[in-house]
Amino acid sequence: MAAMAISIYLLIRRTETTLTSTTTASTSLRWNSTGVTIAGITGSSGSSSNQLHTPYHLTLDSSDSLYIGDSDNHRVQKYLKGASTGTTIAGQNATPTTALNNLNYPTGVIVDSNGNIYIADTNNNRVMFWSNGASSGTQIAGSSSSGSSNNQLDHLYGITRDSNTDTLYISDTNNDRIMSYASDVSSGSVVAGGNGGGTGPTQLSGSREIYFDSSSNSLVIANYGAHNIVRWSLGDSYWTLVAGVTGLPGNSSKQLNSPVGVTLDSMGNVYVADTLNHRIQIFLAGQSNETTIAGITGVSGNSANLLNTPFSVALDTQRNLYVADMANSRIQQFIRY
Repeated sequence: MAAMAISIYLLIRRTETTLTSTTTASTSLRWNSTGVTIAGITGSSGSSSNQLHTPYHLTLDSSDSLYIGDSDNHRVQKYLKGASTGTTIAGQNATPTTALNNLNYPTGVIVDSNGNIYIADTNNNRVMFWSNGASSGTQIAGSSSSGSSNNQLDHLYGITRDSNTDTLYISDTNNDRIMSYASDVSSGSVVAGGNGGGTGPTQLSGSREIYFDSSSNSLVIANYGAHNIVRWSLGDSYWTLVAGVTGLPGNSSKQLNSPVGVTLDSMGNVYVADTLNHRIQIFLAGQSNETTIAGITGVSGNSANLLNTPFSVALDTQRNLYVADMANSRIQQFIRY
């Protein structure tokens, strides 16, 4: 029982079948249930180099440096591995504008292999590309005004990228659609949703974060308003359910409540920031039941084992877990062991 109090343990079995034989590989995943604050100050929002204000999204590069969409500070912060303070690499701590060196409530952030970043500049209704070390960005999708035409966006909250084709996918939240932008084009194409907001299999409802799964050429979408996680294979006109009960929020082992963040590991397991349940859930590949791996269901707080409105979840190269603990103004790390 003592061991259960300090860790979450999962045994994942994956079976791979070939024409001649079947091999079974076992991988155990367990995380300490007590988190460590690695960015921000618990319960103290601010704009200094060691503070955050509404951390919305986080991602890591191959060196496990951390990139944070520090939304209400209108900036992107980079934390080197082990650092206690961050560096502003895009945006500003000032009144936001539409200037190319400014951001207005940035949320989603992705980083490429060269350290360049792509930013969902949410309240400016655009995607910005920021070259590594640059002092200003380039607008590559959308415009400074919201709209629903193919060259416009309306409060985008998530972005992902196919690095092989240099295609960008954008969660165009208020238009209830996912847009695809090929490199160096000014207009996008609807690849998911676009049929009005709703819970039907051809619709999305306030989609937030998205993840491009190269192994299946599909998008995994945090379908916030429908309280589910869905998979949309590119080229299809409908989604398939991954997690949650469509249209029915709750805190059972099969339900979600307004999920904002989603990511996958190399085995196809799905990790969800189950935002209004104040927990992080894992759905093993091919299963519909979930397991809580961080936070306590339905309990918000700022102690080391609690979360308060988590918005984003990510994994480093060792599968340590990182959570953008939004209402606590911090990033929590849960060590895998």
